[in-house]
Amino acid sequence: MGKLYLVATPIGNLEDVSQRALRILQEAHMVACEDTRHTQILLRKHDIRAKHLTAYTEFNHKRKVAELVGQLDRGWDVALVSDAGTPALSDPGEQLVRAAVAAGHEVVAIPGPAAAIAALVASGLPTREFTFVGFVEKKTGPRRRLLERLIAEGRTVVLYESPYRVGDLLADLASVAPTAAVVVARELTKLHEELVRGTASELAARFAERAPKGEVTVVFAPGKGLLTLPTQ
Repeated sequence: MGKLYLVATPIGNLEDVSQRALRILQEAHMVACEDTRHTQILLRKHDIRAKHLTAYTEFNHKRKVAELVGQLDRGWDVALVSDAGTPALSDPGEQLVRAAVAAGHEVVAIPGPAAAIAALVASGLPTREFTFVGFVEKKTGPRRRLLERLIAEGRTVVLYESPYRVGDLLADLASVAPTAAVVVARELTKLHEELVRGTASELAARFAERAPKGEVTVVFAPGKGLLTLPTQ
């Protein structure tokens, strides 16, 4: 019986990968990747020759799940990676994990980088309790209702958003909770890493003027005690 390894890979800086992750990528019979070309960059940097690379994406995962579980059934170890960070976290790897467990295979997490955790711990907002929601609704109505519920729950919230929709997200958040403390984390671990802090109203105004570039993670929390955060 093969094992499914969930291998966390760098979210930007290629040095952010563990020795264990590199060993698993070298030893696995197959590496399932979000983009084989992207994964090859990491493998080449560390002189790893993967025996088999196969694409596993949001577009083909329904078909590929059965194929990959079949490889596990034949005794192959499969390493699952995403383009950046921890696989199966707000991506279609979740379905593969569920199928592997149902088929009786061992699933092993190889921990490492995750943009959500990196942004949270650097945000300065409370970390004892938090909610991660991945990517939120694209339409204003459902998105605003979700934000209202999250604000009412009182915990710190971490979410991913397209840079093209950050302005709309912050505008909706400002309409729901204008004084919520917000951190927009951009290009984490990369050359142009930036954390912008302020209230929902302040950052909504800032990002209405120009969309941020690169990968974006947003962290926010309600509460008057958090309003001392400076805007950077």
